[in-house]
Amino acid sequence: MGIENFGTHSLRKTWGYWTYKISKYNIGLIMDTFNHSSPNITLRYIGINQDQKDELYSIVQL
Repeated sequence: MGIENFGTHSLRKTWGYWTYKISKYNIGLIMDTFNHSSPNITLRYIGINQDQKDELYSIVQL
């Protein structure tokens, strides 16, 4: 299949990322599910970068 560097954490992170998007950015839900101590840890874990944060802020400001 040509997929490299794929493991159980890849599935966990992917689930967290898509649940975050589908839940309309409910970071508390994901944070609680992953048992993380802060939203920043969860956002970093699921791969939300600054560009995606900026996109979210632009949507909220509309």
